[in-house]
Amino acid sequence: MKYTNIIKAKFISRPNRFIANVMVDGKTEVAHVKNTGRCRELLTDNADIFLWQSDNPQRKTKYDLISVYKGNRLINMDSQIPNKVFGEWVENSGFFKDVTLIKPETTFGNSRFDFYIETKTDKIFVEIKGVTLEENGVVLFPDAPTERGVKHIQELCECVENGYKAYLFFIIQMSDVKYFTPNVKTHPQFAQALRNAKSKGVEIMALECIVTSDSITANKFVDVIL
Repeated sequence: MKYTNIIKAKFISRPNRFIANVMVDGKTEVAHVKNTGRCRELLTDNADIFLWQSDNPQRKTKYDLISVYKGNRLINMDSQIPNKVFGEWVENSGFFKDVTLIKPETTFGNSRFDFYIETKTDKIFVEIKGVTLEENGVVLFPDAPTERGVKHIQELCECVENGYKAYLFFIIQMSDVKYFTPNVKTHPQFAQALRNAKSKGVEIMALECIVTSDSITANKFVDVIL
């Protein structure tokens, strides 16, 4: 996934979950934060960030906050990007063999999943979660309690019970991590739901990404420890 119109800036503050005050070329500006998670460990005072600059004069904010440096590690925090990264990866990786259909945002029963994939032999539902939380090289999800996330996991189990294959992919929006694990301290029910789903046949997988100032690309699998 490639961005255009990317500029470097400094983070100042986050008045609410939707906007951030940033410094661009010595001037204070307002940027839209494309991630409603807490991200407290990322958006720290004077952190180096990258912004996407819009050329649409009708927008309320001129910029979108795309990525941030945490020490020497560049982390993409655009919550809209993991699905795009996964879609590109499916088309280029060959992980799913003999794909005949890739359909985003597909409904099954009362559920809507990020992707529905058909191959010559299988019908597959896939849910995607973006991961930005990192502690000492270990990446975790979620960074805040997510009942919606638990519901998605339970619904993937229902897919398996109805004869489909089901995958939960964690797209790790950074590189060089040790492994992925659920954030038990923040949401123990989510961690338990993951373990239950694994026992019922849902595939739990994590892909780390190569992140640059203007791109993010799925790179390789990392271990999932439940």
